Amino acid sequence: MRLGVLDVGSNTVHLLVVDAHRGAHPTPMTSEKTMLRLAEQITPHGQLSKSGADRLVRTVAATKASAARLGCEDLMAFATSAVREAGNSAEVLDRVRRETGVELRVLSGEDEARYTFLAVRRWYGWSAGQLLVLDIGGGSLELACGRDEDPELAFSVPLGAGRLTRTRFRHDPPSRHEVAETREWLAEQLAPVARKLPKAGGLDRVVASSKTFRTLARLTGAAPSSAGPRTRRVLTDAGLRQLIAFVSRMSAADLAELEGVSPSRAHQLVAGALVAEAAMTALSLTQLEICPWALREGVILRRLDQTNGSHQTGTGTT
Repeated sequence: MRLGVLDVGSNTVHLLVVDAHRGAHPTPMTSEKTMLRLAEQITPHGQLSKSGADRLVRTVAATKASAARLGCEDLMAFATSAVREAGNSAEVLDRVRRETGVELRVLSGEDEARYTFLAVRRWYGWSAGQLLVLDIGGGSLELACGRDEDPELAFSVPLGAGRLTRTRFRHDPPSRHEVAETREWLAEQLAPVARKLPKAGGLDRVVASSKTFRTLARLTGAAPSSAGPRTRRVLTDAGLRQLIAFVSRMSAADLAELEGVSPSRAHQLVAGALVAEAAMTALSLTQLEICPWALREGVILRRLDQTNGSHQTGTGTT
């Protein structure tokens, strides 16, 4: 069956279309992205602005039309932190439903962590053992760990790359003082979370997903996406520290010129790198393996399980 996944995130609205059925590898057919930066459309009173809501409605309507044109039998639509945290989220969601016919489901941060963990577990299979999964989004950082398809522990903390860029940095590039203060602040924020999660010695595999981690790995020498999904990519703590020393002195415009950096996300690259560094330090991690599957794939896999009335066990690709 052909499925569409509509992901309304803090930065982009992303439509992923796949051909999939139970027991098979979901095959990506096409992908469409629209940059909205909804998190930057939140007013000082915590509401999604009218212009932001207008753009969201128009984009969802256009995406629904694309999904229909591409032959999607079902469109699974969800929203994450930007819509979740808006004080007028209920009104915005109702308007989207009334004007587009699309029912946007708001995922909790824990939901995000669990769906992402499912995707990573299916990618690597049961042989991966005790997994720890990290994912940096625009508004939050998700962490989950466990041996099964449903993680034993799942957390979401408001440490997304976009959020930190807006709240911690006043300069472009950020000043040395801002970088140092943010490093110290992140260590404080992650300390209580790290105490609840196993350190590297109690884990069999540590995995990172999301565009932020993929970009950081690419900038530290990992193979590009064009090398194929089976190519092993890693991000090391040493490589990340060297990268931060380099990119923290560059403006967003200059960062956008780097190979592998999306111009729409260049402004939050430094913040994302600092979050990654802080998480690795707090959990005593020296290396992360990059997984090509993340939240959207987790949503697809769970939908297939439910459609077929059965829970599928891991079918990993390695």
